[in-house]
Amino acid sequence: MKIICIGRNYVLHAKEFGNEVPFSPVFFLKPDTALLTKNRPFFYPDISKEIQYEAEMVVKINKVGKHIQEKFAHTYYEEISLGVDFTARDLQREAKSKGLPWEKAKAFDQSAVLGNWIPKKEFEDIKNINFHLEKNDEIVQSGNTGNMTFTIDYLIAYLSRFFTLKMGDLIYTGTPAGVGEVNVGARMTGYIEDKELFDFKIK
Repeated sequence: MKIICIGRNYVLHAKEFGNEVPFSPVFFLKPDTALLTKNRPFFYPDISKEIQYEAEMVVKINKVGKHIQEKFAHTYYEEISLGVDFTARDLQREAKSKGLPWEKAKAFDQSAVLGNWIPKKEFEDIKNINFHLEKNDEIVQSGNTGNMTFTIDYLIAYLSRFFTLKMGDLIYTGTPAGVGEVNVGARMTGYIEDKELFDFKIK
C-alpha cells in the first residue's frame, strides 16, 4: 500500500509559503507506518519542535491501474475521506535550505491521519465538495475540491504514469491555505460537508 501526497494543489496554499503554482503535480510518498486511523491520538514526536497540520481530501484506489486515461480515472475509486498530512516544518525548512530530500519532515510515524470513508456516490459533484478542519472547536482550515489546481481524476491519470496504482493505495490530494501548528492538548476534528470523519487529540 502506497500513500501518495500531492503538494501545492491549491493556489492560496502555494502562495502562503511563497511557492510557485506548479505546471504539473508535485508529489511525495509516505510509508504505511505513517497512517493514523480510528481516532487514535497523535503523539507529538521528539524529532521536531514545529509540527503543522495540513487537512486534505483523500481517495482510495479500488483496482490496479497503469497509464490510466483521465476519462476512466473515476472508475478507480469509490470512496473519499479527509486526512491530515502532518509536517515537521522545522525539519523541512532545514532540508530545503541544503537542497536535500525532506522525507523525514513528512514521512514519520503517525504523520498521515485518515478519517472514516464516505461513498463518493453520496455527492452530486466530486468537483464541488466542502471540507474543513477544526482545532479546539475553531475552524482553522476550509476548502472546496473545486479550487484544486489538478482534479482528482487528473491526479490519478498523472500518477499512474509513474506508479502502478494498486488496490488500497491512498492519494492525499493537497491542502488549502491556513496550515498551522499543533500543540499538546489540542483536539482536531475534520469534516466533509457536515459529516465528522475524525476526532482525535494531540498528546
